[in-house]
Amino acid sequence: MSRTVRPVVSSALLLGAGATPALADQPSPWGLWLQEAASPTMHQISALNATITTIILFILAFVFILLAYICVRFHQSRNPVPARFAHNAPLEILWTLTPVLILVLIAFPSFRLLYAMDRVKDADLTLKITGHQWYWSYSYPDQNVAFDANLVPEDDLKPGEPRLLATDTHVVLPVGDTVRIQTTADDVIHSWSVPALGVKIDAFPGRLNETWVKIEKPGIYFGQCSQLCGINHGFMPIEIEAVPKEQFTAWLQSQTAKSSSAAPVNPAATTLAAAGADNRTDRP
Repeated sequence: MSRTVRPVVSSALLLGAGATPALADQPSPWGLWLQEAASPTMHQISALNATITTIILFILAFVFILLAYICVRFHQSRNPVPARFAHNAPLEILWTLTPVLILVLIAFPSFRLLYAMDRVKDADLTLKITGHQWYWSYSYPDQNVAFDANLVPEDDLKPGEPRLLATDTHVVLPVGDTVRIQTTADDVIHSWSVPALGVKIDAFPGRLNETWVKIEKPGIYFGQCSQLCGINHGFMPIEIEAVPKEQFTAWLQSQTAKSSSAAPVNPAATTLAAAGADNRTDRP
């Protein structure tokens, strides 16, 4: 694609993304490896996973080559009289220290990643998640917005919506902002997991867990409950729409207006109810 055509195509894609959010990476049949990273945490997880996988492959290759060499070099036809020694102190020290050094090599980036995942600093927004059997409740405490999210039945799916992943009401988060994630539950243990964002945090009854996420690009991200929580465990999907900050602000305003108009307060009815309660308490 030429340099003159590329900006035009990019602009068209951006305009299209603004009208209809693009589906981000999601599970696919016979899919391999990890989903495409969409947050700093997931980038670190992917890098650590690639590092550990490379180390494992080198170990497997070394062991197989060593076994093949032993089978050929020390075959009975080449060694009719076997050696009589039983110990080799330098070799035993070597094969003891080598795994230790490998584990230490893996430990440092692992601890650094765990610390980065756990530390929430200067959050721009808080999202509280409550797990139920078998749906999720979401609330934005600072904005007084709350709603439930349930699985969309297969018969009600719209074109392009993935089966067992789409929800009737989805979470909306701003791109580029640090979002504090708080999880709890009101019945059994659940686990809120969104692979593309590198988030997987348990939700315990009576306990508040905390992590964070910073989404790097707009799109729709899917996840599921990843803790066995009952017969309908497989029907607790998670759907997140990441949008620009301006669009997120407009969404918050619409949700606030919707919640305020959903339950109008009648001052006269409130006064009559209070008067009735006073009369009942005065009775013998």
